[in-house]
Amino acid sequence: MKKEKTLQTDELPPGRILGIESSCDETAAAVVENGRIVLSSLVASQVELHAKFGGVFPEVASRQHIRTIYPIIKEALKRAHVDLDEIDAIAVTRGPGLPGSLVVGMNTAKGLALGSGLPLIGINHLEAHLYSGWVDLTTVDPANLHMIGSQTGNVSRH
Repeated sequence: MKKEKTLQTDELPPGRILGIESSCDETAAAVVENGRIVLSSLVASQVELHAKFGGVFPEVASRQHIRTIYPIIKEALKRAHVDLDEIDAIAVTRGPGLPGSLVVGMNTAKGLALGSGLPLIGINHLEAHLYSGWVDLTTVDPANLHMIGSQTGNVSRH
């Protein structure tokens, strides 16, 4: 009986995911390799835009996502030094969050997945914070640490 060769982890090509987040008032995109290595991570904040309202104004948030989502994705790919055809899947926040904001991220991700033939993975925003513990924080720009694990307290660097 012929034995099949088992591939070792270091022999596998890197798996890259483009992540898109638009659950509330920040538009974010990141490219993550092998589930742990952050190749790029960008956040477009809307803090100043909502300050005059004393909090997040949902309709304003979703309209701002429409303005910023494509430039943020384009820049995330650029900073990761990859094109969309070098991505293996697209992940997007599917909830919980503001409905209008989620629709922008979901529809953008669906369009990219449909156009590129890439698999689309819906991500629960809260569960993603739990998985943030697997991220190699040495690969994250310190300015974006809040995006990785602020709600779980997982922002210490080892």
